[in-house]
Amino acid sequence: MAAATRARVAHLLRQLQRAACQCPTHSHTYSQAPGFAPSGKTTDYAFEMAVSNIRYGAGVTKEVGMDLQNMGAKNVCLMTDKNLSQLPPVQMVMDSLVKNGIRFKVYDNVRVEPTDRSFMEAIEFVKRGAFDAFVAVGGGSTMDTCKAANLYASSPHSDFLDYVNAPIGKGKPVSVPLKPLIAVPTTSGTGSETTGVAIFDYEHLKVKTGIASRAIKPTLGLIDPLHTLHMPDRVVANSGFDVLCHALESYTALPYHMRSPCPSNPITRPAYQGSNPISDIWAIHALRIVAKYLKRAVRNPDDLEARSNMHLASAFAGIGFGNAGVHLCHGMSYPISGLVKTYKAKDYNVDHPLVPHGLSVVLTSPAVFTFTAQMSPERHLETAEILGADTRTARIPDAGPILADTLRKFLFDLDVDDGLAAIGYSKADIPALVKGTLPQERVTKLAPRPQSEEDLSALFEASMKLY
Repeated sequence: MAAATRARVAHLLRQLQRAACQCPTHSHTYSQAPGFAPSGKTTDYAFEMAVSNIRYGAGVTKEVGMDLQNMGAKNVCLMTDKNLSQLPPVQMVMDSLVKNGIRFKVYDNVRVEPTDRSFMEAIEFVKRGAFDAFVAVGGGSTMDTCKAANLYASSPHSDFLDYVNAPIGKGKPVSVPLKPLIAVPTTSGTGSETTGVAIFDYEHLKVKTGIASRAIKPTLGLIDPLHTLHMPDRVVANSGFDVLCHALESYTALPYHMRSPCPSNPITRPAYQGSNPISDIWAIHALRIVAKYLKRAVRNPDDLEARSNMHLASAFAGIGFGNAGVHLCHGMSYPISGLVKTYKAKDYNVDHPLVPHGLSVVLTSPAVFTFTAQMSPERHLETAEILGADTRTARIPDAGPILADTLRKFLFDLDVDDGLAAIGYSKADIPALVKGTLPQERVTKLAPRPQSEEDLSALFEASMKLY
């Protein structure tokens, strides 16, 4: 009788599990995280959500002068790049500053895909200017440069590598107060208006790295969809691929309670903490928007609905990955961008070889998710379904190939270059690409599946050709 009762209880529990809520918060179990005090634990037991204030609306940029007036700003640095300085988004900001009597100086020497040198030039300008507030108008390059300039001007005696992520820099926690920073994104990709991350090329090692601290996130992000109408189609596509990978990587990242070490003090808990129930909601919602609107946004520059939704998706994914983190697509993308030879992307008006960040990230995505799927196949199948795959008869072991094929079709439909070979890399470059990935521990350790140098070599080789 006892055995029959136990069998019935087990049957009922299975039924309950099947009938349980399937929303992103409840459809994956985080409850296995032991809720012990931090002392003696090797993995984390908590996660923290940090995000900038966000204001969304067509024409909301007009309010920036009033915001600065409300903050009591007297001397503002307006940061942008040479291309944008001649376009309506920057003019709209300047008009608002003038109208509200805000004194400002323009720094328009931001480099698209910034370097340590371009960061330091901006830092020197800001130190000389003694600014009490900042406005960053542009894509991730501008917002990240502005975050770094604000940080080092607020900590003038710090060495540049003090705050740069280990192992390249010292990765010191930020304990100085920063000045207010208002971010006005003009692309729909980085989500940098929501995050405490600033990425740059470290020229000495020919590799991308960054600064990651909640302290450097913008005070306010003004998300104005009107600015997206100025983006050429390849910029829309490549920035959209960044949103796509932010969502996929943060949703499939190592769960926060499996990340080690457990911080001995909350100030050392990293911004990128691993997948968690709150980030999951933002990541999945962003992915649904990408699936519905990215192709439309690329193909029709006048489709305000599509471009507005992609602008929001960028912020949604930023809230997700800004707290969960990214993993291998991003970790491997940094040397792909940093070691660029002669490739110059269409629609980018720059005077140097350039692999746009979103393109460098997405080219490895089919190989990466084939590799990681065995650790969380249900999540990989769920994302494949959102992106259009029919998963009704899918087998769990096929999760990786199904998501990879879905991504390849998505990229093919958007005329993406046929793998790393198409942007100038060959098999001979793989050792250098692997070497450039190894220092990216901040993100590679968040991959749900550990990887060896041989694994990374195989992933780069599998990414040489996509179709």
